[in-house]
Amino acid sequence: MFNIEEFDIKLDTEFIGRNFIYVDEVDSTNTLLLNSKEFSQNGTVVLAEHQTKGRGRKNREWYSNSGQNLTFSILLNENINNKLINILSLGSAVVVAQTIENLYQLNIEVKWPNDVLINKKKVCGILSESSSRGNVISKIVVGIGLNVNQPNFPGKFEIAPTSIRKEFKEEVSRERLLSELLNNFEEMFNEAIEKPTKVLNDWRMRCKMIGEKIKVVENEQTKFGVFDDIDDEGFLILKIGDQKEKIHFGDVSLR
Repeated sequence: MFNIEEFDIKLDTEFIGRNFIYVDEVDSTNTLLLNSKEFSQNGTVVLAEHQTKGRGRKNREWYSNSGQNLTFSILLNENINNKLINILSLGSAVVVAQTIENLYQLNIEVKWPNDVLINKKKVCGILSESSSRGNVISKIVVGIGLNVNQPNFPGKFEIAPTSIRKEFKEEVSRERLLSELLNNFEEMFNEAIEKPTKVLNDWRMRCKMIGEKIKVVENEQTKFGVFDDIDDEGFLILKIGDQKEKIHFGDVSLR
């Protein structure tokens, strides 16, 4: 059971998580915040112990044992713009990596577009979604699925999953982890507005694939090249021979 009082004592934010909603079960925390008129306060966080339709990119299912992990979404509807959504996705990966590193001294890296890895195994996925009025984004919802205390992961996966508990060799406090993560998220959000280049540079520093030969798969199309960089909106720049191509979506792996 998640101890909200213990979490609240450690939360040190101005607005992120100040409206905190804890639910035992929901279809998807992202869907709830995207569609809800009731939960509209900027910085609202919804944490669910279980999601019946939890999902990652491309509507892939996200499996998470109830009561062992952190599956939550953050609502942002002030000081946002159309370019911010990708920067926030990359920044959120940095926040997760930084928080785990600070608390548990584990070897963390980030993988484009939305994964956090411990020792090359996936510990976290991030899904940022938005809704618009006309051509203007009215809200951004950042969904984070973080494997915390889950001991094993049956099934087949493209990237082997892990949890903090498996790598740290001890059960960890979800309350402490979430409060620290949200504290860092608010700091990153302010930087994303004022100094987006810093957020992108922080991500670059944690991505070990830049400069490597990679394969990018999107739908039925496969491309090979060198991961040259990310641009100022967070899209991948793939170098194919002497040409450079911007990649908006895709599954990336080393060749």
